[in-house]
Amino acid sequence: MTEALSDLLALLDLEPIEVNIFRGANTDEDRLRVFGGQVAGQALVAAGRTVDRGEVHSLHSYFLRPGDPAAPILYEVDRIRDGRSFLTRRVVAIQHGRAIFNLQCSFHVPEEGIAHEFPMPEVPDPESLPTVEERLAPFREQMEGWWFDRPRPIDQRFIGDLPWMRSGTAKEPCQQLWLKTDGKMPDDPLMHAAVMAYASDMTLYDSILQPHQIRWQDQHFMGASLDHCMWFHRPFRVDEWLLFDQDSPSAYGARGIARGLLFTRSGDLAMSFVQEGLVRLRRPPAEDAS
Repeated sequence: MTEALSDLLALLDLEPIEVNIFRGANTDEDRLRVFGGQVAGQALVAAGRTVDRGEVHSLHSYFLRPGDPAAPILYEVDRIRDGRSFLTRRVVAIQHGRAIFNLQCSFHVPEEGIAHEFPMPEVPDPESLPTVEERLAPFREQMEGWWFDRPRPIDQRFIGDLPWMRSGTAKEPCQQLWLKTDGKMPDDPLMHAAVMAYASDMTLYDSILQPHQIRWQDQHFMGASLDHCMWFHRPFRVDEWLLFDQDSPSAYGARGIARGLLFTRSGDLAMSFVQEGLVRLRRPPAEDAS
């Protein structure tokens, strides 16, 4: 296990401070707001620590306010229902007395049933693709303080152009990448699900921006995740290669939606995702002055 992955697991390992109440730490990185995937992963762990059977099969969450990186986050768990097959939890993340994130998730005791799935797209093997670090090496000076100065616990291998780089032409609203943790994970399924919640928020939103030549560094643009939904279909390990196939079927006004399918290396459809994001375009300075 790399140091970066060890730090991520420590970040997701919450401190219990009272019945149904947990405290989550933040990273030491210089950020304007807490990374949404971190809050989603920590909230899922908080919910999972209150169930005694079953595995998470779905979660639905809303990002309500930006998180403060300088303050810990409290997670309050509401044990809504414990049924024979399904257990439901609601989690509210709180900072400075206000809710910043709300999650509802459900755990399911495994059962036998029907089965079908979409086939996995045909794509290059992850080993044949360069790492993000290798692809960004020629631009290292421009990327200092953003990519190279932060620990990276998730190994990403993008198929096609990197979503953050300008190509000069509009693209289809879709992207594909392989991903896995940069090291071996414990066998706990809850931690694999939490790390996937963390990792999925790193790339889904970018599919919305692909056709518009908008990038995160643009001064006239402000983006943020509004909600995040995940469905867990089949067993998977996040320390083994997973194909993340993403698209954005619609954007309108100041919002866009992105979808994702996650396949195991053997071709099984392990998870589905939907995320809506805020895409707010500010007026250029010259227009503001007028």
